[in-house]
Amino acid sequence: MVLDTHIWVWWVQGDPQLKSDRRQLIQANESGGLGVSAISVWEVAKLVAGNRIDFGRGASEWIATALGYPGIVLLPLTPEISVESCNLPGPIHKDPADQIIVATARVLACPLMSADGKIAAYPHVEHAQA
Repeated sequence: MVLDTHIWVWWVQGDPQLKSDRRQLIQANESGGLGVSAISVWEVAKLVAGNRIDFGRGASEWIATALGYPGIVLLPLTPEISVESCNLPGPIHKDPADQIIVATARVLACPLMSADGKIAAYPHVEHAQA
């Protein structure tokens, strides 16, 4: 299962925005692997650098800890994913990072967990069902 950036952050932070059914699904998939795209690491770093999120510690420290969570697998941005992100069928989110996350899930044939309404409405990716 691929976690969208905000889902990964909410899970690690214990944020109540991550509904209990999604939290349980994440925990149930820890042994099978929870993918986090390399672009999510970049997004977190940008959020911290722009003072849009504060973890009470630096981005590098938070990311190192968050990548060590049970089941987390850092998914690289491969040439195949890069090309797929530019050729997604139908209308899709205009955010390139979200396009990369969707493309990652498609290329790896994994369900994607996201609370983003535009991604949730996108019919060309398997959605993780809680």
